[in-house]
Amino acid sequence: PPGRPIVLLMSRMLWDKGVAEFVEAARTARAGGADARFVLVGEPDAENPAAVPRSQLQQWHDSGVVEWWGYRADTPQVLAQARIVVLPSFYGEGVPKVLLEAAASGRPMIATDMPGCREVVAQGVTGLLVPPRNVAKLAAAIAELLRDEPRCRAMGQRARLLVEREFSLDAVVAKTREVYGELLAEAATTM
Repeated sequence: PPGRPIVLLMSRMLWDKGVAEFVEAARTARAGGADARFVLVGEPDAENPAAVPRSQLQQWHDSGVVEWWGYRADTPQVLAQARIVVLPSFYGEGVPKVLLEAAASGRPMIATDMPGCREVVAQGVTGLLVPPRNVAKLAAAIAELLRDEPRCRAMGQRARLLVEREFSLDAVVAKTREVYGELLAEAATTM
């Protein structure tokens, strides 16, 4: 997208999603000269003890270190504004929906090197993987991609191809049918 780049973290606003690490990485990247907007999109989950308090989100927003846009129902439009999508989660994700949506939108991603995230973010291919809770490496990965727009574009294109090949409805149905077929064949041999 044109204009000042947006680095986006879109999720429930939970500590476990790496929200604080994203904010600190934004500070670090800016201190290193990165000229970008760092945006949080999502609401805290009031029922979850790991929820980031609204007051903390507002404080970060008011300080200017990040923009907090709150809940947004227009995910395609939000992703269309982002240059890079980040998910520094440090708890056991499944396959994070936001990474699938980012890949489908042709966006390069930065995520933690954890199961689930690794299924969508292939190191150096569709994005970059960083160690969980490592603000310095997260900031460095953000700065690296911000400096290389052609690389971001290539990663985004490969992310789109990956999601079409591995995560389309047809691909998921075929894989599910394959698993059922294996289970039925196994059950037939044990009866």
